[in-house]
Amino acid sequence: MFSHVVVGSNDLEKSKAFYDAVFAALGGGPGGDMDDRIAYMHNDGMFLVTKPINGEPATFANGGTIGFTVDSPEQGAAWHAAGIANGGTTCEDPPGMRDFGEAKYYLAYMRDPDGNKLCAMKVMG
Repeated sequence: MFSHVVVGSNDLEKSKAFYDAVFAALGGGPGGDMDDRIAYMHNDGMFLVTKPINGEPATFANGGTIGFTVDSPEQGAAWHAAGIANGGTTCEDPPGMRDFGEAKYYLAYMRDPDGNKLCAMKVMG
């Protein structure tokens, strides 16, 4: 359904260190430098980090979350740990299983260095 996701950043160097680490935990490669943008391509998806084109400061979406599929709870935990070690901050409940009746998920939430809320998710049943 989606062709790509773009988030804004006020510090591309800090964002590159963060996203290189979290995408490496998912088996992806480092971001490609495109002047005022960094591009990540993995599993047929594209994720970009950019300085806002309008020249205004980057801000995060209040209520917005960008979700990434992980292969296992262990990969989700590694993703979360890589992000925290590279300037991210944990948010929501600690990483772990969530039971929504018949649906069970592993979820790990954090914010990137610019405040964008990210989630790693594995559907467990």
